[in-house]
Amino acid sequence: MTAVHAGARPASMTEAEWDARVELAACYRIFDHLGWVEMVFNHITVRVPGEDGHLLINPFGLMYDEVTASNLVKIDLDGNILSESNWPINEAGLLIHSVIHANRPDAHCVMHTHTTAGTGVACLRDGLDPDNFYSAQLHDMVAYHDFEGITVDPEEKPRLVADLGSRDLMILRNHGLLALGSTVPAAFATLWTLQRACEIQLAAQSGGRPLTPVTEEAAMRSTRESFQLGDRTEAGRSLFDAMRRRIDRIDPTYAR
Repeated sequence: MTAVHAGARPASMTEAEWDARVELAACYRIFDHLGWVEMVFNHITVRVPGEDGHLLINPFGLMYDEVTASNLVKIDLDGNILSESNWPINEAGLLIHSVIHANRPDAHCVMHTHTTAGTGVACLRDGLDPDNFYSAQLHDMVAYHDFEGITVDPEEKPRLVADLGSRDLMILRNHGLLALGSTVPAAFATLWTLQRACEIQLAAQSGGRPLTPVTEEAAMRSTRESFQLGDRTEAGRSLFDAMRRRIDRIDPTYAR
């Protein structure tokens, strides 16, 4: 999907990079619209098409509703800034995202949030409860990584990678949520499902009564049949595009 109000592509930039920038900037605005924001913190990153080891990340210091296609920062996996930018990047965000992009070739997009519901579930000893409509769609899809402090220590990288394994979702204990995907919409769909699972879980558990259990068979069937997760290449495209159309109606300046 090409934004109706997309700005002019710089002559020095490939069309593929510009399209990736516009889509990523739209994603930041979607997160802002949904309230998945933590002031100037947290990140969504994507690979630059055709440029091995190069990523796009938000400028550190801007709110998500200030992110545009042109002010996204291009970096390498070591955090070196490769594009003209008046803004730095966040070291803590770089560590998580760069190591996943480096070790998961299928990770075109990596998303990390500190939403209240997501971080709340991340603080629970038992983590995600399987007994609601949304968590049932994530059977055996969620990994866990223990909290080691703010993620700036390079020694944590191999443990992050090992704990994630081949899964596309991770609960960072005491910290937040993480999702990856082969496309931006795929990562968005899985994260949206996990976020909803966390919200419903906390709402259901607030009553202090036992939850009605979901059988493993029902969970496995729900995961197979979930419309968000059916086609892993284009998973969530309809959902993402619908949200992007809403953002276009509200404020299309992300595409500049």
